Amino acid sequence: MEINNRRKNQIKDLAEFLALEYDETITPLDKIAKLEELPVFYDDYGNAFDGTLVYDNGFYIHMNTALGNTSEKERGRFTLAHEFGHYFIDNHRIALKKGFLEPHPSRYNKNKHQIIEREADFFASCLLMPEKRFRLDCERFRRFDFSVIDDLSKKYHVSITACAIRFADVGTHPIMVVYMEDNKIEWKWSSKELQFLSLADGKNCVPLDSLASQYFKTGTGQKRTEELWYIDWFEDKNDNHLNCKIFEQVIPYKNKVLSIVWRA
Repeated sequence: MEINNRRKNQIKDLAEFLALEYDETITPLDKIAKLEELPVFYDDYGNAFDGTLVYDNGFYIHMNTALGNTSEKERGRFTLAHEFGHYFIDNHRIALKKGFLEPHPSRYNKNKHQIIEREADFFASCLLMPEKRFRLDCERFRRFDFSVIDDLSKKYHVSITACAIRFADVGTHPIMVVYMEDNKIEWKWSSKELQFLSLADGKNCVPLDSLASQYFKTGTGQKRTEELWYIDWFEDKNDNHLNCKIFEQVIPYKNKVLSIVWRA
Protein backbone atom coordinates (compact mmCIF):
# COMPACT_ATOMS: atom_id res chain seq x y z
CA MET A 1 0.00 0.00 0.00
CA GLU A 2 1.37 3.39 -1.00
CA ILE A 3 1.05 6.64 0.95
CA ASN A 4 -1.39 8.94 -0.85
CA ASN A 5 -0.12 12.33 -2.00
CA ARG A 6 -2.11 14.37 0.51
CA ARG A 7 -0.77 12.29 3.37
CA LYS A 8 2.79 12.45 2.00
CA ASN A 9 2.64 16.23 1.83
CA GLN A 10 1.45 16.44 5.43
CA ILE A 11 4.26 14.19 6.66
CA LYS A 12 6.84 15.98 4.50
CA ASP A 13 5.81 19.42 5.78
CA LEU A 14 5.96 18.25 9.39
CA ALA A 15 9.37 16.56 9.11
CA GLU A 16 10.97 19.33 7.10
CA PHE A 17 9.66 22.02 9.43
CA LEU A 18 11.48 20.26 12.27
CA ALA A 19 14.68 19.80 10.25
CA LEU A 20 14.88 23.32 8.87
CA GLU A 21 14.58 24.83 12.33
CA TYR A 22 18.29 24.05 12.50
CA ASP A 23 21.08 25.35 10.29
CA GLU A 24 23.04 22.10 10.45
CA THR A 25 23.07 19.97 7.29
CA ILE A 26 23.21 16.90 9.53
CA THR A 27 19.87 17.11 11.34
CA PRO A 28 20.60 17.25 15.10
CA LEU A 29 18.34 14.46 16.35
CA ASP A 30 19.64 14.78 19.89
CA LYS A 31 18.50 18.41 20.03
CA ILE A 32 15.03 17.44 18.79
CA ALA A 33 14.71 14.73 21.44
CA LYS A 34 15.89 17.13 24.16
CA LEU A 35 13.48 19.86 23.06
CA GLU A 36 10.58 17.38 23.15
CA GLU A 37 11.77 15.94 26.49
CA LEU A 38 11.65 12.54 24.79
CA PRO A 39 14.02 10.07 26.49
CA VAL A 40 16.11 7.86 24.19
CA PHE A 41 17.71 4.75 25.71
CA TYR A 42 20.54 2.93 23.98
CA ASP A 43 21.06 -0.68 25.08
CA ASP A 44 21.77 -4.21 23.86
CA TYR A 45 18.48 -5.94 22.97
CA GLY A 46 20.02 -8.82 21.04
CA ASN A 47 18.31 -9.46 17.71
CA ALA A 48 14.90 -8.24 18.88
CA PHE A 49 14.53 -4.94 16.99
CA ASP A 50 16.34 -1.85 15.76
CA GLY A 51 14.20 0.67 17.61
CA THR A 52 10.82 1.03 19.25
CA LEU A 53 8.62 3.81 20.66
CA VAL A 54 6.66 2.88 23.78
CA TYR A 55 4.19 4.69 26.03
CA ASP A 56 4.14 4.17 29.81
CA ASN A 57 2.94 7.37 31.49
CA GLY A 58 5.11 9.09 28.91
CA PHE A 59 6.86 8.25 25.66
CA TYR A 60 10.25 6.57 25.44
CA ILE A 61 12.41 5.37 22.57
CA HIS A 62 14.58 2.28 22.90
CA MET A 63 17.50 1.85 20.49
CA ASN A 64 19.23 -1.51 20.01
CA THR A 65 23.00 -1.07 19.97
CA ALA A 66 23.49 -4.79 19.28
CA LEU A 67 22.36 -4.17 15.68
CA GLY A 68 24.44 -1.04 15.22
CA ASN A 69 21.89 1.55 16.30
CA THR A 70 24.18 4.00 18.04
CA SER A 71 23.79 7.76 17.92
CA GLU A 72 26.82 8.32 15.68
CA LYS A 73 26.08 5.64 13.06
CA GLU A 74 23.97 6.11 9.93
CA ARG A 75 21.79 3.13 10.78
CA GLY A 76 21.11 4.42 14.27
CA ARG A 77 20.28 7.89 12.98
CA PHE A 78 17.72 6.55 10.52
CA THR A 79 16.19 4.25 13.14
CA LEU A 80 15.85 7.15 15.58
CA ALA A 81 14.36 9.40 12.89
CA HIS A 82 11.91 6.58 12.06
CA GLU A 83 10.82 6.36 15.70
CA PHE A 84 10.46 10.16 15.73
CA GLY A 85 8.01 9.61 12.88
CA HIS A 86 5.81 7.45 15.09
CA TYR A 87 6.03 10.13 17.78
CA PHE A 88 5.44 13.26 15.68
CA ILE A 89 2.78 11.86 13.30
CA ASP A 90 -0.39 12.56 15.27
CA ASN A 91 -2.39 9.42 14.57
CA HIS A 92 0.61 7.15 15.30
CA ARG A 93 1.29 8.84 18.64
CA ILE A 94 -2.37 9.02 19.70
CA ALA A 95 -3.00 5.38 18.77
CA LEU A 96 -0.01 4.27 20.85
CA LYS A 97 -1.04 6.41 23.81
CA LYS A 98 -4.63 5.14 23.79
CA GLY A 99 -3.63 1.53 23.28
CA PHE A 100 -5.20 1.25 19.83
CA LEU A 101 -1.77 0.44 18.44
CA GLU A 102 0.62 -1.95 20.14
CA PRO A 103 4.29 -0.95 20.35
CA HIS A 104 5.82 -2.45 17.21
CA PRO A 105 9.59 -2.81 17.09
CA SER A 106 11.02 -1.68 13.76
CA ARG A 107 13.54 -3.64 11.74
CA TYR A 108 15.89 -2.13 9.17
CA ASN A 109 14.96 -3.17 5.61
CA LYS A 110 11.92 -5.10 6.92
CA ASN A 111 8.19 -4.37 7.22
CA LYS A 112 8.37 -2.05 4.23
CA HIS A 113 4.87 -3.07 3.11
CA GLN A 114 3.07 -1.88 6.27
CA ILE A 115 1.64 1.58 5.70
CA ILE A 116 2.50 2.79 9.21
CA GLU A 117 6.14 1.79 8.63
CA ARG A 118 6.19 3.41 5.20
CA GLU A 119 4.95 6.64 6.77
CA ALA A 120 7.60 6.53 9.48
CA ASP A 121 10.32 5.78 6.92
CA PHE A 122 9.15 8.67 4.75
CA PHE A 123 9.15 10.98 7.77
CA ALA A 124 12.71 9.88 8.58
CA SER A 125 13.86 10.51 5.03
CA CYS A 126 12.37 14.02 5.01
CA LEU A 127 13.76 14.79 8.47
CA LEU A 128 17.31 13.69 7.62
CA MET A 129 17.31 15.01 4.03
CA PRO A 130 14.79 17.86 3.76
CA GLU A 131 13.90 18.41 0.12
CA LYS A 132 14.76 22.11 -0.11
CA ARG A 133 18.28 21.57 1.24
CA PHE A 134 18.89 18.18 -0.38
CA ARG A 135 17.71 19.24 -3.84
CA LEU A 136 20.08 22.22 -3.88
CA ASP A 137 22.97 19.89 -3.13
CA CYS A 138 21.85 17.50 -5.90
CA GLU A 139 21.88 20.36 -8.40
CA ARG A 140 25.55 21.06 -7.74
CA PHE A 141 26.50 17.87 -9.62
CA ARG A 142 26.73 18.35 -13.38
CA ARG A 143 26.31 14.64 -14.22
CA PHE A 144 25.13 11.60 -12.33
CA ASP A 145 27.13 8.58 -11.28
CA PHE A 146 27.41 6.64 -8.05
CA SER A 147 29.82 9.17 -6.56
CA VAL A 148 26.86 11.59 -6.27
CA ILE A 149 25.04 9.22 -3.89
CA ASP A 150 28.27 8.45 -2.07
CA ASP A 151 29.08 12.15 -1.53
CA LEU A 152 25.55 13.09 -0.46
CA SER A 153 25.30 10.18 1.98
CA LYS A 154 28.45 11.39 3.72
CA LYS A 155 27.31 15.01 3.76
CA TYR A 156 23.96 14.13 5.37
CA HIS A 157 25.39 11.28 7.47
CA VAL A 158 22.90 8.73 6.16
CA SER A 159 23.32 5.29 4.63
CA ILE A 160 23.77 4.72 0.91
CA THR A 161 20.34 3.04 0.86
CA ALA A 162 18.53 5.94 2.53
CA CYS A 163 20.33 8.49 0.36
CA ALA A 164 19.61 6.61 -2.87
CA ILE A 165 15.89 6.34 -2.05
CA ARG A 166 15.73 10.05 -1.27
CA PHE A 167 17.59 10.85 -4.48
CA ALA A 168 15.10 8.73 -6.42
CA ASP A 169 12.30 10.87 -4.97
CA VAL A 170 13.72 14.38 -5.29
CA GLY A 171 17.07 14.14 -7.08
CA THR A 172 18.13 15.41 -10.47
CA HIS A 173 18.47 12.12 -12.40
CA PRO A 174 16.08 9.14 -12.55
CA ILE A 175 17.36 6.06 -10.73
CA MET A 176 16.03 2.74 -9.44
CA VAL A 177 17.10 1.26 -6.10
CA VAL A 178 16.72 -2.51 -5.64
CA TYR A 179 17.34 -4.48 -2.44
CA MET A 180 17.78 -8.25 -2.79
CA GLU A 181 18.35 -11.19 -0.47
CA ASP A 182 19.16 -14.78 -1.47
CA ASN A 183 18.65 -14.01 -5.17
CA LYS A 184 15.18 -12.59 -4.63
CA ILE A 185 14.02 -8.98 -4.84
CA GLU A 186 12.73 -7.85 -1.45
CA TRP A 187 11.80 -4.32 -2.54
CA LYS A 188 12.59 -1.68 -5.13
CA TRP A 189 12.19 2.08 -5.27
CA SER A 190 12.17 4.13 -8.46
CA SER A 191 12.06 7.71 -9.63
CA LYS A 192 8.76 8.60 -11.33
CA GLU A 193 10.31 8.25 -14.79
CA LEU A 194 11.17 4.59 -14.11
CA GLN A 195 8.23 3.46 -11.98
CA PHE A 196 6.29 1.75 -14.76
CA LEU A 197 9.18 -0.14 -16.35
CA SER A 198 8.89 -3.93 -16.09
CA LEU A 199 11.91 -5.91 -14.97
CA ALA A 200 13.42 -8.32 -17.49
CA ASP A 201 12.62 -11.56 -15.64
CA GLY A 202 9.56 -10.67 -13.58
CA LYS A 203 8.92 -8.24 -10.74
CA ASN A 204 10.32 -10.44 -7.95
CA CYS A 205 13.18 -12.04 -9.88
CA VAL A 206 16.71 -10.68 -9.99
CA PRO A 207 17.37 -10.08 -13.73
CA LEU A 208 19.59 -12.89 -14.96
CA ASP A 209 22.07 -10.64 -16.77
CA SER A 210 22.45 -8.08 -13.97
CA LEU A 211 25.55 -7.64 -11.82
CA ALA A 212 23.45 -8.62 -8.81
CA SER A 213 22.61 -11.95 -10.45
CA GLN A 214 26.28 -12.58 -11.17
CA TYR A 215 27.07 -12.06 -7.51
CA PHE A 216 24.37 -14.46 -6.34
CA LYS A 217 25.59 -17.10 -8.83
CA THR A 218 29.24 -16.93 -7.77
CA GLY A 219 28.94 -15.78 -4.18
CA THR A 220 31.85 -13.43 -4.72
CA GLY A 221 32.18 -9.88 -5.92
CA GLN A 222 32.96 -6.34 -4.88
CA LYS A 223 31.19 -2.99 -4.95
CA ARG A 224 31.50 -1.65 -8.49
CA THR A 225 29.75 0.08 -11.40
CA GLU A 226 29.39 -1.42 -14.87
CA GLU A 227 27.73 -0.32 -18.09
CA LEU A 228 25.06 -2.79 -19.24
CA TRP A 229 22.41 -3.02 -21.92
CA TYR A 230 18.91 -1.74 -21.11
CA ILE A 231 17.49 -5.23 -21.65
CA ASP A 232 19.80 -6.67 -19.00
CA TRP A 233 17.48 -5.09 -16.42
CA PHE A 234 14.27 -4.12 -18.18
CA GLU A 235 11.71 -5.73 -20.45
CA ASP A 236 11.64 -4.20 -23.96
CA LYS A 237 8.43 -5.38 -25.62
CA ASN A 238 8.74 -3.29 -28.76
CA ASP A 239 12.52 -3.37 -29.23
CA ASN A 240 12.67 0.38 -28.63
CA HIS A 241 15.73 0.21 -26.41
CA LEU A 242 17.88 -2.50 -28.01
CA ASN A 243 20.85 -0.17 -28.35
CA CYS A 244 20.33 1.72 -25.10
CA LYS A 245 22.79 1.48 -22.24
CA ILE A 246 22.33 1.70 -18.49
CA PHE A 247 24.62 1.60 -15.48
CA GLU A 248 24.36 -0.65 -12.45
CA GLN A 249 26.14 0.00 -9.18
CA VAL A 250 26.20 -3.18 -7.13
CA ILE A 251 26.88 -3.23 -3.38
CA PRO A 252 27.04 -6.84 -2.14
CA TYR A 253 27.23 -8.11 1.42
CA LYS A 254 26.97 -11.80 2.32
CA ASN A 255 23.56 -12.96 0.99
CA LYS A 256 22.38 -9.41 0.24
CA VAL A 257 22.82 -6.99 -2.65
CA LEU A 258 21.82 -3.38 -3.13
CA SER A 259 21.78 -2.28 -6.76
CA ILE A 260 21.35 1.26 -8.06
CA VAL A 261 20.41 1.42 -11.74
CA TRP A 262 20.30 4.47 -14.00
CA ARG A 263 20.19 5.31 -17.69
CA ALA A 264 23.37 6.25 -19.47
